Amino acid sequence: MTSDKTRCATIAVVGAPNAGKSTLVNNLTGAKVSIVTPKVQTTRMRVVGVRVAGDAQLVFIDTPGIFAPKKRLERAMVKAAWGGAEDADEVVLVVDAARRISDDTRQIIEGLKIAHRPAILALNKVDIARKDRLLAMAKELNEVGNFSDTFMIAAESGDGVGDLLNALVARAPEGPWLYPEDQLSDLNDRLYAAEVTREQLFTKLYQEVPYAIAVETVEWEDFKNGAVRIRQNVLVERDSQRAIVLGKGGEMLKTVGQAARQELERQLGRRVHLFIDVVVKKDWSEERERYASWGLDYEA
Repeated sequence: MTSDKTRCATIAVVGAPNAGKSTLVNNLTGAKVSIVTPKVQTTRMRVVGVRVAGDAQLVFIDTPGIFAPKKRLERAMVKAAWGGAEDADEVVLVVDAARRISDDTRQIIEGLKIAHRPAILALNKVDIARKDRLLAMAKELNEVGNFSDTFMIAAESGDGVGDLLNALVARAPEGPWLYPEDQLSDLNDRLYAAEVTREQLFTKLYQEVPYAIAVETVEWEDFKNGAVRIRQNVLVERDSQRAIVLGKGGEMLKTVGQAARQELERQLGRRVHLFIDVVVKKDWSEERERYASWGLDYEA
């Protein structure tokens, strides 16, 4: 730190599904704190990423995508996202600039206006967006929304993210830091490991199967040589889904497990022995205790 005084800000990163929120939070944090896949609704819970810049600590809250929910889990996810926006010092609305402005995005803007929450607009994926549409999109969104600033960014490559980060640092108010200087996320190791495996399942499976899946870490054993033994259950709703996750001769699960183990070794910096079972649990998405472990409201 450069002085005795510290500054701290909480920043909720919100947006429609697949706008690039998790990629942006990872880039702003400088570490992989949230899983990222091409599929919508990958993020199921609020994940905190922490970045220290001089005397300022920025606490980024990666939120689930906001959309029109139908199921209990979806309602809980959307409520968690709005809760993150309500509690934060700053709100960054991420919009996919490579697509038309979605109804979900318009509903978020309306919701922020109703809540009297000004936000920072981050037009994402500008590297693949039509250049002739960017200024028109920025103008249209600023006409209907209450935005203090607008940034053009490409979260995946990092273009423009530094300017957004500098603006957030400059706005951080004086106050104590919320996390230790060396802490990057609020996820414990067991939950993080489960998320890494779920990321691989989302990436490698197709259609609706990933959305019927949950991953839980049921055993974690540290060894004196620094290695760790992790056992996980992949929960599915039906026998047919279990067969898909296993794959022919167990090849799909083997592929997922190998990729998850390699990613965990990269992120944890240690040898990982990963064992995964696939368990049919028809009503896993209706279990109250599971919502509590994810920080979600079962009654949403």
